[in-house]
Amino acid sequence: MAGNLGMEQLIPIVNKLQDAFTQLGVHMQLDLPQIAVVGGQSAGKSSVLENFVGRDFLPRGSGIVTRRPLILQLIHGNAEYAEFLHCKGKKFTDFNEVRAEIESETDRITGSNKGISPVPINLRVYSPNVLNLTLIDLPGLTKVPIGDQPPDIEQQIKAMIFQFIRRESCLILAVTPANTDLANSDALKLAKEVDPQGLRTIGVITKLDLMDEGTDARDVLENKLLPLRRGYIGVVNRSQKDIDGRKDISAALAAERKFFLSHPSYRHIADRLGTPYLQRVLNQQLTNHIRDTLPGLRDKLQKQLLALEKDVEQYKHFRPDDPSIKTKAMLQMIQQLQTDFERTIEGSGSAQINTNELSGGAKINRLFHERFPFEIVKMEFDEKELRREIAFAIRNIHGIRVGLFTPDMAFEAIVKKQIARLKEPSLKCVDLVVQELSNVVRVCTERMSRYPRLREETERIIMAHVRSREQQCKEQLVLLIECELAYMNTNHEDFIGFANAQNQSENAAKSGHRALGNQVIRKGYMCIHNLGIMKGGSRDYWFVLTSESISWFKDEEEREKKYMLPLDGLKLRDLEQGFMSRRHMFALFNPEGRNVYKDYKQLELSCENQDDVDSWKASFLRAGVYPEKTSEAANGDENSDTSGTSSMDPQLERQVETIRNLVDSYMRIVTKTTRDLVPKTIMMMIINNAKDFINGELLAHLYASGDQSQMMEESPEEALKREEMLRMYHACKEALRIIGDVSMATVSTPVPPPVKNDWLESRLDSNPRLSPPSPGGPRRAAPAQQGSLGQRGAPPLPAGAGRPAPPLPSRPGGAAPPPPAARPAPAQGLPAPLIPTRPGPAASAAAGALGQLPPHVRQQLHQAVGQAVTNAAVNELSSAFARFK
Repeated sequence: MAGNLGMEQLIPIVNKLQDAFTQLGVHMQLDLPQIAVVGGQSAGKSSVLENFVGRDFLPRGSGIVTRRPLILQLIHGNAEYAEFLHCKGKKFTDFNEVRAEIESETDRITGSNKGISPVPINLRVYSPNVLNLTLIDLPGLTKVPIGDQPPDIEQQIKAMIFQFIRRESCLILAVTPANTDLANSDALKLAKEVDPQGLRTIGVITKLDLMDEGTDARDVLENKLLPLRRGYIGVVNRSQKDIDGRKDISAALAAERKFFLSHPSYRHIADRLGTPYLQRVLNQQLTNHIRDTLPGLRDKLQKQLLALEKDVEQYKHFRPDDPSIKTKAMLQMIQQLQTDFERTIEGSGSAQINTNELSGGAKINRLFHERFPFEIVKMEFDEKELRREIAFAIRNIHGIRVGLFTPDMAFEAIVKKQIARLKEPSLKCVDLVVQELSNVVRVCTERMSRYPRLREETERIIMAHVRSREQQCKEQLVLLIECELAYMNTNHEDFIGFANAQNQSENAAKSGHRALGNQVIRKGYMCIHNLGIMKGGSRDYWFVLTSESISWFKDEEEREKKYMLPLDGLKLRDLEQGFMSRRHMFALFNPEGRNVYKDYKQLELSCENQDDVDSWKASFLRAGVYPEKTSEAANGDENSDTSGTSSMDPQLERQVETIRNLVDSYMRIVTKTTRDLVPKTIMMMIINNAKDFINGELLAHLYASGDQSQMMEESPEEALKREEMLRMYHACKEALRIIGDVSMATVSTPVPPPVKNDWLESRLDSNPRLSPPSPGGPRRAAPAQQGSLGQRGAPPLPAGAGRPAPPLPSRPGGAAPPPPAARPAPAQGLPAPLIPTRPGPAASAAAGALGQLPPHVRQQLHQAVGQAVTNAAVNELSSAFARFK
């Protein structure tokens, strides 16, 4: 059987592209267009599709044969066989069996009485001689239902056709038989609706051999009558007799060629007619599509190549067994580690800046200045508890005697107890800093992931050093606390002294509270949750926290103040997260049960993350708002002894207040010193020392730790990654070279210019006189604008009526026909100027066509043309005579 040679020439090009992209692991979006045939019943759609593939496998016959859409997927493969989607696993190697299966599957759904169905039949044909294409054979358009067809058969078939041809990637073959009126072609009408520009519509004229004698479709095929942008192609399919006689496609193509070369109306355009030319046109469309996709593929590859070149540069000359390369790589990575660690801690900028959370030096800074002070303030004592302890200390020191003076030992005992509590937050701060340093080291050694043993050994050495320094730092901090405990420096310049403490006590007793000033401590957004539903529920406000109150505003401009809440007597309490809420919540409340805000017992606040909550809590602590005690009285004797403390004698009460002021003053000094010295100690003994160790001693420890060749062994994943990257790089370059070759080896044809195709709209009007006559109708005189398929506008040449047509060259278009031996004589009654001095192929063909007309028809034509010419000549002579006069 004959195949599609043009398609076979495209196959190596597509295979080259496919192979190059397969090596890259990139999906090549080379979706070739679908080809659908649209037309009326028995117009020859299936034959056109069959001839394009070059295989004889579709059902044929009269009436409606294609009653279900056939989606034919051509797939390039090594063997030639067919598969149906409804018969998975079954391979058809005989195409006669394929035809029988299509018929039986059609009958199974639609019945055997001309019924139709929109359910498609999916057929895959694998062959080494095809491209990956989708061809669609659609049922023919019909208007009158027969058999089991539904009453709305026309609408159903149109909807079925539109389902496929609306896609922009679908080429439409509008098939029209030559022996019907082209102006009534439903195929052209449907194609025009979905493709108004005519970019993907090709007209196909079938059954040219069945036209009435004396008629032809030359005007249509020359795109003069009812023009299309891509024109019309005439084909001659096998007749039913040929099909029944098992005439194969190659013989049918030879007969088609002979018909066009021998027909006087088509021989001059025979090279633009026939199934081979239709194949070439469609194959050129496929080539155009391939070339249109190449720029996008080229851009994609060039971007990928640029992205790969930077990484591949270090791999191009890489030899895994070269010790010098390994040594150089280790030195470079240690230097990079030193730089990254320095930048991460000092914050001097890095290429890999974390934009999601605080890390490195910023995280440690927050630990020093927010988390550590918060931990210190969080351990603040309860006022009642502290006063109770002071009272017990004073009374126990006095013993059986009645004390007249405030004892110093009570002050020292209470202060030592408070100083000892600073040890826990200080050591906790060290743990948090070391944990963050561990994270920094892990992030900085990610560049060493190519050598897992080197990375593991580097992390182990650094963290072992940091752990040893951590222990020394903790010992140093414990020593600082012990130094504070060893001596109470009551002569410190910031210490208020005994006299000032007594004065403060008297002033506090008079005013009822201490004046702290009203400086602003913090500003920021928080969300209030327990607003009424009518107020909009929870919403964000701009809060301003001072040492005496907290206020909130509509926004940060602070123009519209919503409320100001005094902080006297308030405490902090943690709240559980609400259902389906990710915000972290806490509340301000009054321990005595009074309303805090309007009718609410507590003000519920929240922030987006825990760090913000901790920061706000630390700010509230600075303002004197302390957390709620997690447990009530530590001992049950508080209730029993409360009356004892509250019913103290005035002298003891003054002594307690004095000691309380002294303790508060001295603890402010110690706390200030601790908040200053702990970060400095950690910085000196751990962080700076770790930087010095990495810069000066890490490399020596690595060399002393073992065999460097084993340490510098690549991980299997990294070796695979290197090989994959090099393969991708070379495959990318090869694909770009192939695209260049394809661009040079193929030629893209330009899109034809638009034509005036408003005839498609005009013929939809109700006036039937605008429709061109049928090509097979009788010859009759007609206005010039209403030409038919069988009429020509050129005047006849009766003198050459009996002269045979000039011989044609063996190949159409290969050489010009030989000039005639002599000029033909003028016809009887026909003016000589109308005859060309040098008749071309068209005039010769016209003369040959006139020679086949009956004598009486020729005589009538001669008389009509002669009369017209005579009238024109008389008019011209009259006007010339008038000018002469």
